[in-house]
Amino acid sequence: MRTLKIALAATVASFTMAGAAAAQDSGPKFAFNVGANNDYVFRGISQTDEDLSVFGGVDASFMDIGYAGAWVSNVDFGNGTNFEYDLYAGVKPVAGAITFDLAVIFYGYAGSPNGSNQDYFEGKIAASVPAGPVTLGAALFYSPEFFGKTGDAVYTEVNFSTAIPDSKFTVNGALGYQQVQGNLDYSTWNVGVGYAFTDTLSADIRYHDTDQHGFGKIYGSRVVGGLKFTF
Repeated sequence: MRTLKIALAATVASFTMAGAAAAQDSGPKFAFNVGANNDYVFRGISQTDEDLSVFGGVDASFMDIGYAGAWVSNVDFGNGTNFEYDLYAGVKPVAGAITFDLAVIFYGYAGSPNGSNQDYFEGKIAASVPAGPVTLGAALFYSPEFFGKTGDAVYTEVNFSTAIPDSKFTVNGALGYQQVQGNLDYSTWNVGVGYAFTDTLSADIRYHDTDQHGFGKIYGSRVVGGLKFTF
């Protein structure tokens, strides 16, 4: 795990610095988004106690390779925590047909009880490649001190996405495995359909599940639908 931590940190840091250097040569381009879902699900787990979520974010891109952004959503952990705010930065270099995504992400939580230690960082290494009409991807996330101060954590995922020809529909899904210290490992998967009403308004309906329903109802299977507006 120590070797993984050092390698991931070095890789993300080197590419992030490269993106920052490129950003000095060109001003950022901004994009904004707002939306709502009947549930906020993160890696198969409801973050809103199976209730409505409202979210919004801003993204800045630099020289078509670097990016940074912020995103917020309400959450409900049953302990007074009000909302989550994510801050992230990274780069997306391209090598041949492969697009990489290397980033650092901070997850913060407002209203957290004292001593809950819910805030944490993750490093991300991901890659995607077109395979005919389908885009295939894989990702690895590493945190040296996960949510709740539970120690090292690794999340790995494989995913796919494809557009339905001559339509505004896309189909995508993912299979992931979350490893957490303290016997909290679980697998998760999702599959869904997106629809673009316009260039700025889209909808998504998705089935989520995990293999650990015994951890509680928030780990159970669910269908989530939502709308997202970008501008």
